[in-house]
Amino acid sequence: MGWLNVYGLIFVAVIMIPNVVFAIRCREGFVNRWKNKFVEIIEQIGRFGCLLFMVIHIPGTWFGRWSDEAFALYLIVDAALVISYCIIWILCFRKNSLFRALALSIIPSVLFLFSGIMSRSVLLLIAAVLFAPSHILISYKNAK
Repeated sequence: MGWLNVYGLIFVAVIMIPNVVFAIRCREGFVNRWKNKFVEIIEQIGRFGCLLFMVIHIPGTWFGRWSDEAFALYLIVDAALVISYCIIWILCFRKNSLFRALALSIIPSVLFLFSGIMSRSVLLLIAAVLFAPSHILISYKNAK
């Protein structure tokens, strides 16, 4: 099953946990005060692409890791990013701040970009390049 990235599935599942908890506890949800449909659409395309291509490797668009060392680095860095993301969610759950907004948008952006580079996944890299700037911009504009 070379098309399935179990580690990517685990990382995605873990970063989704705080988001699900937030959705359950804050039923009113996230209010997007900055309206820019183009950026929102790009962000959503990138988001769903990142979530999909972290888990699924499409043959011909994914070229695997360079070496065992690169794979170990991928696991260590991605795990550190996911743990950091969860810790910031826990520490800043009730605080709306620019730090929280930027940290919780930059960390997954770095996670997706780094994973795309380390796995040499063209589709994940494309999705991450769409997601990262748009997600960070939306988070910044809504937090300030």
